[in-house]
Amino acid sequence: MKIKQLLIAITTALALLSGGVSAADHSTIAIAVGGYDLVSYQQKNGPTRGNGHNLTIYQDNIYAFSNAENKSTFDTNPSKYLPAYGGFCAYGASLGKKFYGDPNVYSVVDGSLYLNLDKKVQSLWNKDISGNIAEADSLWRSIKYVPAAEL
Repeated sequence: MKIKQLLIAITTALALLSGGVSAADHSTIAIAVGGYDLVSYQQKNGPTRGNGHNLTIYQDNIYAFSNAENKSTFDTNPSKYLPAYGGFCAYGASLGKKFYGDPNVYSVVDGSLYLNLDKKVQSLWNKDISGNIAEADSLWRSIKYVPAAEL
């Protein structure tokens, strides 16, 4: 399994460094959370973009980190840094929906990362953060594996 992860990481790094994947390719490489370093959300300076030199694979997703230390920190305890609700919009999850979670529109509450669709939606989220978290937590169990288009 480790060899497979290493090969995927190397392939991804090469694709990132070479300028991407051509339109003729039948596969794409997607870096989770828009390529942002998940550990950096918990740090003083806030989110930073990861790079192709510090990649890891967790639950079939590729994550990029800005440095080896952050990658190692994530690898030690991934669940601590993963965004709530699979990275979907937290306010949307509180409504039983799955909307895109913008990695630049976020909040960290009690050590958990919550993404929102945009600043307008985040302002709705901010009106009752604890209530929205409780509602989203409750609904997430029933929508987690349902495709967004079916909600």
